[in-house]
Amino acid sequence: MSRLANPNRFQKLSRRVLPWAAGLAGLCLLAGLGLGLFFSPGDYQQGESVRIMYVHVPAAWMALGVYTLIALASGLFLVWKYPLADIVARAAAPLGAGFTLLTLVTGSLWGKPTWGTWWVWDARLTSVLILFFLYLGYIALQNAFDDGARGAKSAAVLALIGFVNVPIIKWSVEWWHTLHQPASVIRLDGPSIHVSMLAPLLLMAAGFAAFFTALLLIRVRSALLARKIRALRLVQAAADPHIRGR
Repeated sequence: MSRLANPNRFQKLSRRVLPWAAGLAGLCLLAGLGLGLFFSPGDYQQGESVRIMYVHVPAAWMALGVYTLIALASGLFLVWKYPLADIVARAAAPLGAGFTLLTLVTGSLWGKPTWGTWWVWDARLTSVLILFFLYLGYIALQNAFDDGARGAKSAAVLALIGFVNVPIIKWSVEWWHTLHQPASVIRLDGPSIHVSMLAPLLLMAAGFAAFFTALLLIRVRSALLARKIRALRLVQAAADPHIRGR
């Protein structure tokens, strides 16, 4: 873990992974959208509106997965003081918020023709909305203090406390009566969804994951570069009395 937390090693690894992640994202998203829009069948109850699933479900998986990554990185930052862990969590937060917003929007678009309403305050929808506010709260706390270290610690604590919402979202359908159907892909007895729908769904999920990975690497690399530039400017200012006096 300490090897991966080294910024220089991370930069070298990210340079190798980034083009592969970007290429995989493009291929999977194109293939998934093509299969989902033109080759997968409509649902016998929901009709053509079921195709929203190919964006809504992977976005929901990513919303939960990214928050889990933020909570894990926050724990590493608080316990082992890895600066890179805080940078990763900070870079991932806006991306996770975007996936969560996409989940809420596509869920509303899907809910109107399926349930006859844009929104209901059931357990699944409410807990996903809370997740969106947790993302916004994390981002706000990171920038709420003049002392960056204090903001990072406060945001990390919030991320860990808010992680309790992730299993609530996952199991809300089983714990309470909601409009959402139970899990049809990740099941102990195997997926209950037909392969003609499962294939584009998994391709879209892989595409979303690769797309997130590529964006995360770009954001972390940019943050590390900005950090290095600030450090060099401080060293230059300390060495040059003219700069120090400005």
